[in-house]
Amino acid sequence: MQLLASILYHIITVVSLLIYVPIVLLTFPFPFSIRYGTARRWGGFMVWVGKWLCGLDFVVEGRENIPQGAAIIMGKHQSTWETFAFQQIFPPQVWVLKRELLRLPFFGWALALMEPIAINRGAGHRAVGQIIEQGRKRLQEGRWVTVFPEGTRVPRGKRRKYGMGGAVLAAETGFPVLPVAHNAGTYWPRRSARLYRGTIRVVIGPAIDPKGLTAEEIRDRAQDWIETKMMELEGRSEMAELITKQHPGKA
Repeated sequence: MQLLASILYHIITVVSLLIYVPIVLLTFPFPFSIRYGTARRWGGFMVWVGKWLCGLDFVVEGRENIPQGAAIIMGKHQSTWETFAFQQIFPPQVWVLKRELLRLPFFGWALALMEPIAINRGAGHRAVGQIIEQGRKRLQEGRWVTVFPEGTRVPRGKRRKYGMGGAVLAAETGFPVLPVAHNAGTYWPRRSARLYRGTIRVVIGPAIDPKGLTAEEIRDRAQDWIETKMMELEGRSEMAELITKQHPGKA
C-alpha cells in the first residue's frame, strides 16, 4: 500500500505541475512577491499531499534562530522534499542552481520567473563570482538565498565536500549564514520512488555572523554544525532504527 501511495504521489506531482506551470507563467507581468507566492503554493500543496497520502509529516526545531532580515540558508540536500518544504519554512528565497535548468521548456521558464542565481558549474571561480554578484543583489532586495553546499542530492549517511559559494557570499556581503539539517533522505531516499511514513525533523541552527571570519571559516562552521546534527538525526530516526532491525548493516 505504501508503494501504491508513493506512485500516486508522483502521478499527482506531474499532473499538478502541468496545471501550476502555466499559472506561474501567466504571472510574469507581476512583481516577484506575486510570482513567488504563486509558485510557493504548489510546494505547499505537495507537502500536504505527502502528509495526507503517504503519511510523511515534518516538525521544525530552532525557529527562534531565524533572523529578522535576509540570510543565506546552507542546508542538506537529500531528496525532493526539502525543495518544497524550505519554501514553507523560510521567508521568500531564491536558490543557487545550475543554469541548464532554466533551458527546460515551460518548467525552466517558470523557474526563471523566481529569479534564481543560475550559475555555470563548469566555470570554476567565475561561478563563485556569479553567486557573489547576483546573491548580493538578491540579499539587498530582502530576499533570502538558499544554497545546497554539497552541490547535489547526497544519500542518507553520506557526505560530500562543501562548496565555497555560500560562504564566500556571506564573507563578501556580511549577511548571516543559517545552517539547516534534516533527515528527509531517510523517508524519501535519493533515486527512490517510495516515500516512507514518518516525521521528518528539520533543525535550524544558530545563525553564523560572518563578521571577522574568512570564507573558509564560515564554510567550516556551517559544515561542522550541519554534519554533527545529521549524525544525531539519522541515529535517532525511527525509520533508521527500523531499517537497522530489518536489514542489519544497511542503515
